[in-house]
Amino acid sequence: MGDTQFHVRIRQSPGRNGLLPEHRLYNQKCPVYLQADPGYYYGYVYFRQVKDKSLPRGYFQKSIVIVTRLPFVSLFTEVCALISPEFFDNGEPSIEAACHDIDQWPSPTPGETVNLPLLGTVLQAHIPSHSNKVGPVTAPGSPSEMNLSPVPPPTVLSSVHEVHMFHCFSPVISHVHLLWELVLTAEPIVVMSGSPTTCSRMVQALVSMITPLMYCSDFRPYFTIHDSEFKEYTTKAHAPPPVILGVTNPFFAKTLQHWPHIIRICDAPHISATQKHKLKKGGNLKMLDSKPGVYTYYHPFLQKDKTILKKLLKGVQMKRPGEVQSALLRRHLLELTQSFMIPLERYMASLMPLQKNISPYKAAPAPHPFNPDDFLSTLGTSGPQLTSGIKGDWVGLYRRFFRSPNFSGWFNARYREVSQKLQALQLEALSDADLKVWVQGKQEVEVVDMILRIRHKLEQSETNELPLSSSTKDQLRLRMADIICTLPDDLRTVLKTS
Repeated sequence: MGDTQFHVRIRQSPGRNGLLPEHRLYNQKCPVYLQADPGYYYGYVYFRQVKDKSLPRGYFQKSIVIVTRLPFVSLFTEVCALISPEFFDNGEPSIEAACHDIDQWPSPTPGETVNLPLLGTVLQAHIPSHSNKVGPVTAPGSPSEMNLSPVPPPTVLSSVHEVHMFHCFSPVISHVHLLWELVLTAEPIVVMSGSPTTCSRMVQALVSMITPLMYCSDFRPYFTIHDSEFKEYTTKAHAPPPVILGVTNPFFAKTLQHWPHIIRICDAPHISATQKHKLKKGGNLKMLDSKPGVYTYYHPFLQKDKTILKKLLKGVQMKRPGEVQSALLRRHLLELTQSFMIPLERYMASLMPLQKNISPYKAAPAPHPFNPDDFLSTLGTSGPQLTSGIKGDWVGLYRRFFRSPNFSGWFNARYREVSQKLQALQLEALSDADLKVWVQGKQEVEVVDMILRIRHKLEQSETNELPLSSSTKDQLRLRMADIICTLPDDLRTVLKTS
């Protein structure tokens, strides 16, 4: 009863249009974990349910939903909280006014702080970029200008995407390192709660545990029996998929009892982090209806970091603000993920061929293949132990990670980046080469092929598929003009018109 807010993530139907140009431009500059996904939409929901005997079912029930590609959970939750009460009080004109305001908003530009007017309020937020160097978020203009302005001071959002991490994990804080491993290796996880608010925020908090690594599998902050993937995700005909589901329907306690990892969360508004919930074996799923905790057979590869756990529990006793607790936990998980990924990043860089082996007249070389055993052999001297004090079987954790969609997603993105860098280096070498000398003795077909290849690469650079500087592009156009001049007039005419 009353008002409830939560968010969902839904798969786009096959064959529909992908990302808009604005989304593609945004994706090039934002952190990978905040990219717009061409296969999914987010829905930010404000649901109202109140008794009304005049209605057939005795209740008034209606939802306001904001649908977007962007995973800005904090921002759009706030936006929905502003629009929805106005709609319920004043009807559709409020929606029209809100749409008019939103239509004036700029496209999201990573690295910028934006002021977003909405129904007489101004929301101010910073859009993270690759560098993620966030300056102080302040209202525009001097104090005197603000006093003279009819616009109210902005409501400053500390983040566009982060949820209150410590509040989400406080019921199971002693298992936070186990949960980090489950998310890192993309294990199937179900979050069960009586509230869509609780389960959707918990799922979002789980996905954010491995920042700055992108969670590359599917996750559904609030999943129901009406979702189109219901049969796909609940079938017992094969192993559960690498998905994180947030559910509230008690029906799922039985339907998903074969899933290997289940988190049961109470809906009490203030759950004490000092109340320890023991790890429960998966066979105890009959207790799911009543007892909160983590149900799993999983044995963690790494030991717990007792220092951070003691610091967080002491913070509860000292009544440290929840925002500070969340910042401490988020920083710890960030450093843990970075310690895990730095050796991989270092090894990936070693797969790039030497620049001296790049010829201006041959195709760019491919990166050397990734060899898991070669990588693991480097851990003795340059492994996570250099930056993390956590002990355990890091090698075993890496081996499990290699089998996950998170590794595939990370590796494919890095391989693409390295390949593009090699192509850019090859084109830079070509732009500095003397093609008037190269063209001597070449067949016309070879010269035309070179011209067409340069054109294609320049076209790729214009769509940001290839990272070329303006000077390199200008030089390539000059080199292309140099060799076009060596061709017969009829061929020149064909090349100019094609």
